[in-house]
Amino acid sequence: MSRYTLLLLLTVLFSGTVNAQNKPQKPFVALAGDTLRFEMPQIEIMADKEGVLQRTPGSVTQLNAKEIKLISPVSGNEVFRRSPGVHVVDEEGSGLRTNIGIRGLDPDRSRNVLILEDGIPVALNPYGEPEMYYTPAIDRMERVEIVKGSGQILFGPQTIGGVINYITADPSLSPTTNVQLRAGQGGYFVAQLNHGQTNGNTGIVVNYLHKQADQLGHAGFVINDFSTKLKIRLSGKSTLGIKLGLYDESSNATYLGLTQGMYDQGDDDFVLMAPDDRLTVRRYSASVTHLYQFNTRFSVKTTAFGYTTTRDWQRQDFSVNSTSNTLPANFSGQLWGDTSIAGGAVFMRNTTTHRNRQFEVGGVESRVHYSYTALGLKNELDGGVRFQYERAYEQLLQGKKPDARSGDLLEDEIRNGLAASVFVQNGIDLTRKLRLTAGIRYENFQYERDIQRRRFSGVVTDTALLAGSNVKQWIPGIGLNYNLNATTTFFGGIHRGFAPPRVKDAIDGNGGVQPLDAELSWNFELGTRIQPHPAFGLEVTAFRLDFSNQIIPVSQSSGGAGAGLINGGRTLHQGIELGTQLDFGKLLQQNFGLQLALNATYIDARFSADRFVTQGSDTLNISGNRTPYAPELLLNASLTFEAKNGLAIRIMANHVGEQFGGITNLEVPTANGQDGKIAAYTVLDASLVYPVKKWINLHVSVKNLTNERYIVSRRPQGIRVGLPTFVSAGIDIKL
Repeated sequence: MSRYTLLLLLTVLFSGTVNAQNKPQKPFVALAGDTLRFEMPQIEIMADKEGVLQRTPGSVTQLNAKEIKLISPVSGNEVFRRSPGVHVVDEEGSGLRTNIGIRGLDPDRSRNVLILEDGIPVALNPYGEPEMYYTPAIDRMERVEIVKGSGQILFGPQTIGGVINYITADPSLSPTTNVQLRAGQGGYFVAQLNHGQTNGNTGIVVNYLHKQADQLGHAGFVINDFSTKLKIRLSGKSTLGIKLGLYDESSNATYLGLTQGMYDQGDDDFVLMAPDDRLTVRRYSASVTHLYQFNTRFSVKTTAFGYTTTRDWQRQDFSVNSTSNTLPANFSGQLWGDTSIAGGAVFMRNTTTHRNRQFEVGGVESRVHYSYTALGLKNELDGGVRFQYERAYEQLLQGKKPDARSGDLLEDEIRNGLAASVFVQNGIDLTRKLRLTAGIRYENFQYERDIQRRRFSGVVTDTALLAGSNVKQWIPGIGLNYNLNATTTFFGGIHRGFAPPRVKDAIDGNGGVQPLDAELSWNFELGTRIQPHPAFGLEVTAFRLDFSNQIIPVSQSSGGAGAGLINGGRTLHQGIELGTQLDFGKLLQQNFGLQLALNATYIDARFSADRFVTQGSDTLNISGNRTPYAPELLLNASLTFEAKNGLAIRIMANHVGEQFGGITNLEVPTANGQDGKIAAYTVLDASLVYPVKKWINLHVSVKNLTNERYIVSRRPQGIRVGLPTFVSAGIDIKL
């Protein structure tokens, strides 16, 4: 029986589960758009409760289904840019591998952000290798939560940059079917079918997403994504939630980008330099959540989850030319770029390297929520415990042709990790206006790396290198909320930032393990939320992240030579975020909406202590240099018109300030295009939603209206150019 068949069979079996001996219990419901939902017992950071922002000790952003629909996103990157402090770097143009940096943290593979879906981690191995080679599709999301500051210590192991939680739709009360179709240039096509309903005590929602493109930006792809959620009301106090998922992707993704000369010449920004490069990602996931509501003040929520991710990447080998332009022995005959400049040309080879990895994650987490009164003061207590197991299998093979599907085994290793964490947070209303929230988290992570085959000084050797460690860390946090009145809230907080060391340490040529330290920082935040009128809202936040040690990528994905990550030493990130929205329609009491939204971030992220690096024959002290991929200025603005009949038109602008591709802050780019300054750029988008009937909506979207040509990244290995003007259109049908 195939895994597809098994998932469908389980869906059918559970969808018929009804407690026939008991009368159906009244379900918990929430209004999502115009559809009543049968709420799942899943983990949410903020939930959707009235007054929650007045009690949250930190900066937060919630993007709902309506906002996502108005953005008409090709990828989730467009949605995340709506949050202050969030910098997203496009890699292939379709957001298949998201690169998110928060408050000046390096965005490479979103390593410093805890990313969840319905409260469940989605990274390959959340402790040992938190890279985002798989990214949940924004197409099937109902809303997104982004939390920064001390409120995130209830979630781990990453507590430095922030937490992003994707929320999928819950079962609807009545049978509801949604069909979405999108089409655009480059063979872009999206089809999504979603059906939800509730029968008695059981609710089910099934979603199937198909997404493909012949070539969108730097890659073509085919994705099939199936998921289902079931909610079973066992009794008036007990609810069971089950979620299953299957994701299958095949794309011609590559690490190889343009040289500087190729970009300057501008002949073809999206040429396939390695046309046989191919990445396949397969992910199977399952989770079971049980909620027991003892009474209105006390509840226990327990989740067991597990997922596997297979990530096999076939990439053609190449070398960059030197001054002598000596051809490699296995030269394929294909070269790119300018051979008159050292580093300005790429020689393609007749060999292919396969980087095959498989990851397994399993865990169980139990959380309690208790509202109580002590010494006449109201308290809210949240706490829990989690155990998690991780395993990674990695093999490196070399094929004898550019399109070889397999090859000789060069490297083979297994990495294991076992984590336990305990966390508690208590909020106490000291006065009617002042709330103190204090919490602490304890992380214990044991890991082991077993290298069974490796190349040392170019020689493939069977070996038995075994390295491991045990990391223990207390993570405290404290925050204050002061509600001056019903429209103004001040908040502030301090918390310990922590990220465990990566299991995959650097290995030197003699087989020595170069261990990485944990990332540690003290994070400070101070801000205010103001809403003096229903038409106007403002949030301003000042922040400071003081690292005793920040891990800096030098991996191939970050444009380095493949040594992995390095201990970067002390860095300091500080700045200010602003988010505001003004609705002129409400302000003028008109029957239309005209909304202006703006978020802006100023970031000063620098190495804050002496650190010496070698560049050519020179030794440089990079103290005072800006950290890589940390633009000083981020701006995102939109103007939205909404007519009474439901017509919506939006113009969006996104500005990213200049940034550097490396730690030495090179002003002049290198010939290979992998380092140097990245100029500031501004991109304009537009979208239109037109309701033909109550149950049919038409969508039109134009990305990069002015056809701006700009560099988004010098990673992984060469220049990546932003998408040119891209037009798509589609239809949503609700039955």
